[in-house]
Amino acid sequence: MLDPEYRVPDHQYRNLLKAILTNGTFVQTQQGVRAYTLMAPRPLRYEFSNGFPMITERNLNPKTSERLPVTIWQQAIGEIIGFINGARTQDELESYGCYWWKDWVTPEKCAKRELEPGDLGPGSYGAAFHDFPTIYGTFNQVEKVIQQIREQPQLRTHFISPWIPQYTVRLKGTVQKVVVAPCHGWMHIRILNGELHFGLFQRSADVVVGVPSNMVQYAALAMMFAQVLGYPLRAFYHSFSDAHIYEDQVEAVQTMLNREPRSFPTMTLRNGFTNIFDIRREHFTLTHYNPHPGIKAIPVAI
Repeated sequence: MLDPEYRVPDHQYRNLLKAILTNGTFVQTQQGVRAYTLMAPRPLRYEFSNGFPMITERNLNPKTSERLPVTIWQQAIGEIIGFINGARTQDELESYGCYWWKDWVTPEKCAKRELEPGDLGPGSYGAAFHDFPTIYGTFNQVEKVIQQIREQPQLRTHFISPWIPQYTVRLKGTVQKVVVAPCHGWMHIRILNGELHFGLFQRSADVVVGVPSNMVQYAALAMMFAQVLGYPLRAFYHSFSDAHIYEDQVEAVQTMLNREPRSFPTMTLRNGFTNIFDIRREHFTLTHYNPHPGIKAIPVAI
């Protein structure tokens, strides 16, 4: 990895914001807020030699408090670690350091899906990654992909999916068994010339609020895979189907676009892990992060 002073500021995220505002279709959404929507924008490619992909257009490392003892990037990493360990309730996710699901797992929303309050559902990320249902019982996708890479690293089939269709489909006479159909989490890992490449496909992308956290958590997950498998980490690729900016987020977007990009920070993961399920958010350390100030109260569509 390049020393911080030699890193080049990255423009890909801001170019994505511009492309959506310029070329997106302005449509009504399921959440009741209109959004500029762009299908299949240019994928983002981040070489880890240029730093850890974490936006600087706003601060993802604000001060913590007694009410919220973790910052945005720590919650993002805590969430993905919870998911690969099978977490599917608000209480379980909070034990990993992620607190932002409470508005999606209210008693009213869960009752609509015949779930207990606080339960994301059997169609959620943790259930899919760790306990995917099969006729033979549950299947731990992360564990098996790691085993497959160790045995046959040359394969193109190191793939993980968050989608359990029988729980996500919406049809008359059926009950959707997930509070939010998975928006991200289609992962493709490839070993090329002895280096690990990590691809993420995102079905639905709130580019203002969600995507910056998704970048952090999956880039961190790529670091986790690389360490336990013993490969140097080359690049993180982030592609989208439906990328959108909600109407009430445009002011925040304009603020970010008026700020110059800064170089990416350094993220380190404590050495010595051979089991990916032993890693926790506390094992990550962020340094050399110099973002612009945070932007308070960016609306989130629920």
